[in-house]
Amino acid sequence: QVQLVESGGGLVQAGGSLRLSCAASGSMFSIKTMDWYRLAPGKQRELVATITSDLTTQYGDSVKGRFTISRDNAKKTVYLQMNSLEPEDTAVYYCHTEVRGYKGTLYDNWGQGTQVTVSS
Repeated sequence: QVQLVESGGGLVQAGGSLRLSCAASGSMFSIKTMDWYRLAPGKQRELVATITSDLTTQYGDSVKGRFTISRDNAKKTVYLQMNSLEPEDTAVYYCHTEVRGYKGTLYDNWGQGTQVTVSS
């Protein structure tokens, strides 16, 4: 139905920056929300940031002020600019979208995850 292709993960030193990208493709009428989650070993999945179709944003407490989420509707892409990275940010980051299909049905879609590792 919908495929999410992520890019931008990697290894960075503490204090550095990375930008994650996630492009949606496939059959969809509109994208309601675009989000980033992360999962570290032994921890529960955590919402990092979310952005709605009207560009309202929300951030997790641990990343607020350091991360910025944005979206490009023409490219069907969501970005996560991560600045001042800390070792505690190390996790697998997952792109998520809530998509409305042509029949009006809402679909949750998940990317494959991209590893972000922050070294000290």
